[in-house]
Amino acid sequence: MIVTIERLGHLGHGIAPGPVYVPGALPGEVVEGTPDGDRLTDPKIVTPSPDRVRPPCRHARACGGCQLQHASDSFVAGWKQEVVANALAAQGLSADFLPLVTSPPNSRRRATLSARRTRGGALIGFHARASDTIVEIPDCRLLHPGILAAWPGLRALVMAGGSRTTELSLQVTLTKGGPDVVVTGGKPLDSALRMDLARLVEAHAFSRLTWDGETVALRDRPALTMGQATVVPPPGAFLQATREGEAALLAAVRQALGPQRRIADLFSGVGTFTLPLAEAMEVHAVEGDSAMTRALDLAARNTPNLHRISVETRDLFRRPLEPDELDSFTGAVIDPPRAGAEAQTDRLAASRIPVIAAVSCNPVTFARDARVLTAAGYRLDWLQVVDQFRWSTHIELVARFSRSASPAT
Repeated sequence: MIVTIERLGHLGHGIAPGPVYVPGALPGEVVEGTPDGDRLTDPKIVTPSPDRVRPPCRHARACGGCQLQHASDSFVAGWKQEVVANALAAQGLSADFLPLVTSPPNSRRRATLSARRTRGGALIGFHARASDTIVEIPDCRLLHPGILAAWPGLRALVMAGGSRTTELSLQVTLTKGGPDVVVTGGKPLDSALRMDLARLVEAHAFSRLTWDGETVALRDRPALTMGQATVVPPPGAFLQATREGEAALLAAVRQALGPQRRIADLFSGVGTFTLPLAEAMEVHAVEGDSAMTRALDLAARNTPNLHRISVETRDLFRRPLEPDELDSFTGAVIDPPRAGAEAQTDRLAASRIPVIAAVSCNPVTFARDARVLTAAGYRLDWLQVVDQFRWSTHIELVARFSRSASPAT
C-alpha cells in the first residue's frame, strides 16, 4: 500500500486517509508499507518531507523515549502550537500565541527509567516503541549529563536489588546533593539488602535512595533551588523536567500576573511558582499532598526577605477554593494535573479575581477549562507554548486570563 500523510496525530504518528496510521511519518510524505489493520508495518518513505531531518541520537529508531527526532525543530514548534489552537477551536476559542520556548538537548534533570537484571549484569533505559523491551541509551541526547554519569551507580542498584523476571522503575532527579533515586519493583528489603543499598548510595554519591516507598539511605539533602529558596522535595514529588522549562514557565507566569499584592497558587506542589513569586508579592499556596506542603512551608520559613507565604493542604478536586475565598486575592496561578481542574475552574469563573495565570500540560483539558472561564466573562489574552519535553508529543503552556468587571450575578 502507498499512502500520502495528511497530518500528524497527537501521539506523533503520521495519518493518511482511512485513517491509516504510520509511525515516523510526517505530513506530505508518500509512504509505502504493508497494511495491518489501520496501520502500515515496515513503512518506507518514498517522498520525504522537507521538514524531515536526520535524528541527532543514534538510538532514535529503536528507543521510545523520543517520538519526533526525525522532524525539524521549526516543524515541531508549529505542530505543537497547532495542537493547542485546534483544541481551543473545538471549544469555539482562539488565542494570540507568544513565541514558543524549547528546552535544549541533554537538559532533562528528571527522568523515569526502566531497568532489569540480565545474565551478565543490568539493562537500563527507555522502552522501545509500543514494546516492553528496554533499549540501552548510553549516550542519550535527552538526559542531562548528570543523569548519564549516574549510570554505574544505577546499574549497581539494579544488580543488588533487581530481578531477571521483574522490571524496575528508576526515577532519577538531579539535586544539589547528588542524584535522588526512587526505585519501585525491587526485591523486598531485608537487613542484607539494606546494607548493600546504603553502601551503594555512599559509593556512588547519591543524595537519597527510596526503595518501594521507604527511604533506605540519605547521604545528603536532595535540595533544589527555586528562586532564592532551597527546597527538599519528598521522594517522587512532581517537579518540572528541565531547569530551562521551569524558567520559561515561571517567566510566562510572571508576565501574566504583572505586579500583584496577594495571589493564590493553586496546585502549588513544592513551590515552583510560590517561592519565586513571593520575592515580589504575598502568596497563598494550596496543594493536596501534605508531604509537598510541608516541604514548601519549611523552605519558605528558611528563606529570608520573602513576602508572606501561607500554605494550605487541601484537595482542590473535592474541596476547591470558593468564590468568597478567592475574592481576597488580586491574582491566581493554577497548575493542575493532566485531567485539568473542572471544580476549581468553576469557582474561579464565579470569582472576582482580575487576572489568572493558567498552566497546563494537556491542551484538551486546558481548552475545556478555558471555555468555562471565557463564558463567565474572562478574556484569553495570550498563550505561550513551552516545549519542555523536547522531541516528544508532550505539550505545556501558560495562558493569561483577565476580566475588567465582576461576574454577573
